Amino acid sequence: MIVVKSPEEIEVMREGGGILRELLAIVKNEVRAGISTRLIDELVEEEVRRRGVIASFKGYHGYPASVCVSINDEVVHGIPGSRVVMEGDVVSIDLGVYYKGFHTDAAVTVGVGQVDDRSASLIEVTRGALEEGLKYVRAGNYVGDVSQAIQKYVESAGFAVVREYTGHGVGRALHEEPQVPNFEGEGRGPRLRRGMTLAIEPMVTAGDWRTKIANNAWTVHTADGSLSAHFEHSVAVTDGEPLVFA
Repeated sequence: MIVVKSPEEIEVMREGGGILRELLAIVKNEVRAGISTRLIDELVEEEVRRRGVIASFKGYHGYPASVCVSINDEVVHGIPGSRVVMEGDVVSIDLGVYYKGFHTDAAVTVGVGQVDDRSASLIEVTRGALEEGLKYVRAGNYVGDVSQAIQKYVESAGFAVVREYTGHGVGRALHEEPQVPNFEGEGRGPRLRRGMTLAIEPMVTAGDWRTKIANNAWTVHTADGSLSAHFEHSVAVTDGEPLVFA
């Protein structure tokens, strides 16, 4: 069931999103060659405790960490551990915060040090695809309008959008209805209503869009080993431009 939030609930999500933005900015600043993904997770746990919020991902369906750190061909759900970030890596950070009964969810991808031109282009196109999709997040449009805008933007730049994983509603649950695909669907899907809260998250690859799951049953890789990038905002639908929480 699609849930429309009240102005009071949206205000709580805006506050939680502000905390999430702060956390992402701190983590992004720490992503550098030589840091282990485990240290990134420990940093998130420390900052979450300091702010009195809860990491949405920790324990979610058994997920063992507070943040997802996905590197190079890892699309999403990279589990922090002993892996060390290297110069030239493409690193996606996906993080959720639970605050006063509501989740917000956001992601950012960074290039570590000097990255090659293809990697830099992939990151910028994925960022741009998110901004392009947000142009269509307004009351009266359809979910499919957002999806189509993202796909057209990505494919016009010579990249591909992942199809097995999508954006989603967000709020009292980390994942709510509706699903928000990053492909096809112009004029289709649920109609957007003021007060709907969504996580818009293009996942883009430098090769084929197909994926596979690692032996840990969590980490999603590109099937062909190509690079991937991921950006995400949690937003509220309004009659005009969306309200971006994080």
